Amino acid sequence: MLEKKDITLEKAVLIGVITKEQDESKSKEYLDELEFLTYTAGGEVVKRFTQKMDMPNPKTFIGSGKMNDVQEFINENEIGTAIFDDELSPAQERNISKILNCKVLDRTNLILDIFAQRAQTSYARTQVELAQCEYLLPRLKGMWTHLERQKGGIGMRGPGETEIETDRRIVRDKIALLKAKIKTIDKQMSVQRGNRGQMVRVALVGYTNVGKSTLMNVVSKSEVFAENKLFATLDTTVRKVVIQNLPFLMTDTVGFIRKLPTQLVESFKSTLDEVREADLLLHVVDISHPNFEEHIESVNKILDEIHSSDKPTIMVFNKIDAYEAEPFDEDDLMEERTKAHYSLEEWRTTWMNKIGDYALFISALNKENLEDFRKRVYDEVRKIHITRFPYNHFLYPDYSKEDFES
Repeated sequence: MLEKKDITLEKAVLIGVITKEQDESKSKEYLDELEFLTYTAGGEVVKRFTQKMDMPNPKTFIGSGKMNDVQEFINENEIGTAIFDDELSPAQERNISKILNCKVLDRTNLILDIFAQRAQTSYARTQVELAQCEYLLPRLKGMWTHLERQKGGIGMRGPGETEIETDRRIVRDKIALLKAKIKTIDKQMSVQRGNRGQMVRVALVGYTNVGKSTLMNVVSKSEVFAENKLFATLDTTVRKVVIQNLPFLMTDTVGFIRKLPTQLVESFKSTLDEVREADLLLHVVDISHPNFEEHIESVNKILDEIHSSDKPTIMVFNKIDAYEAEPFDEDDLMEERTKAHYSLEEWRTTWMNKIGDYALFISALNKENLEDFRKRVYDEVRKIHITRFPYNHFLYPDYSKEDFES
């Protein structure tokens, strides 16, 4: 008989700061996201701590009084992990670990841990390992007390290396090895991309957990892994899609997130080559999220970093089935009407109206408005295809719903 396993979640506390750049509402939103990240990584958030300050303390990130409160709570409730919302410097991490006497993580470390759990292919695992090593290198001091075997031979005799120098050399060697491995896989993937010929390439991009994989499954009739967790998709998936008789390639890419660690952007640049080489981007947005406009900004910023912001892009506002406007009492003279009270129809008349045909409102889960989506994608892919192959434009007539249903 199989033994039933109880999955115990790691108890954790979250710590963030409220500054001039990051007000109380923004800090709360970041901590909400951090809590979702913690849950995705296998943790359970017991309590949150926030402190108002002009800038984070260079020694301990938060003030000594607040640190005492955190320490007291951790000791009383047997908390194993303290997670900070911003990236900690190596010195801050060491100082905090000594005070709290528990595992100390920052947002970057947490995201790297989730990526390590989610990486399925050898390529993704290599990219994550490289990012982890680059993150680890400046934080080696005091992390462990073992002594690795030191190099011997000609030119290696003398006073020898200290433990920290040995550890740093081991990690640097590992980084060089991983970079060489990624370079080799990049060549193989470049050949694979070249073998796909001149087919039009469409890439799904967007914030994490907006429904890209669900949309991919619906359109391509495939079974890409999809889950209501952050970074459910880590490995790039390419599928051939045919709308009416027009074939093209659709790529599901890794989701973006605010405060994305620079190590990850660097390590995953090769994965993002799929985005760079795409002819058309489908920017998927979770319109039911209260801060979807900030998510759009974050994605555009990363697209700009990888020089892909000038590509033809269709904005796909997903999860319309889950969208709910906050109730507004017109009789309450003190209450001010904000964007949170907008209906979907009102949203369409805002800046979204300027996008025109390049804005679509769908529900991939409930398959709402997918006919409009297919038609829009078909028209855009057809336009690119005819430019590339002007001699066979007659093969692809105007989109017909009847033809599609038959």
